[in-house]
Amino acid sequence: MNKNELDPAWVESQLRDAQWQTSSASSGGTNCVQIAFLDQGIVALRDSKDTNKAPHLFTDSEYDAFISGIQNGELRRR
Repeated sequence: MNKNELDPAWVESQLRDAQWQTSSASSGGTNCVQIAFLDQGIVALRDSKDTNKAPHLFTDSEYDAFISGIQNGELRRR
């Protein structure tokens, strides 16, 4: 799946009907990440404070690599 070749109308439809999940951990309850698993193996990620901005789209394999990196301690703030 090449996420850069997705039909914009399909993406808009998917996002309109998306079931967004909000992270439970945040700084003071205001800095939350929301994620939605779309059809065709696409994952959408957005900031809960700016839901009108287009979310970042990832393929399932990109998302899995990101989560794996976090779990393995590869992605840390410096």
